[in-house]
Amino acid sequence: MRHNKKFNHLGRKSAHRKALLSNLACSLFLHKRISTTVAKAKALKMYAEPLITKAKDDSTNNRRVVFSYLKSKTAVSELFREISPKIADRPGGYTRILKLGNRQGDDAEMCIIELVDFNENMLAAKEEKKVSSRRRRSSAKKKTDAPVATKPVVEDSVDDPAIEETKE
Repeated sequence: MRHNKKFNHLGRKSAHRKALLSNLACSLFLHKRISTTVAKAKALKMYAEPLITKAKDDSTNNRRVVFSYLKSKTAVSELFREISPKIADRPGGYTRILKLGNRQGDDAEMCIIELVDFNENMLAAKEEKKVSSRRRRSSAKKKTDAPVATKPVVEDSVDDPAIEETKE
């Protein structure tokens, strides 16, 4: 039974697992998308998303905390300079996992994990969808029980003698 087991240990000791996730996160931040197994991608998602959330607030303490996880100056600077301004308004869900199929050698499930706001193909498709407008059927308006009687509008015209006679 797996009661209270919050994360996948990936068949490694803790030091090896931390180094693996740190290296995967550095590669993800530098390359914006990486190919890996589904199990590692899910573990990486749990590891990287809190770091991206910390990067939203660019302070010395947050940089030090993120550096303690990543141990790569270039990855930390990339995260704080390039990635955090793009995801500043996003409330969460910074990564996307796209399954590819099974690896030929050992039949492991493979996937691509990528940062959501850095996929140019999907962003271009989203912009094309925004350009086209949708027509919707107007909803039925509230109908009143009794029809409202309206008077015909009569224009006042000085030139028309028939209207002047009816006014008097």
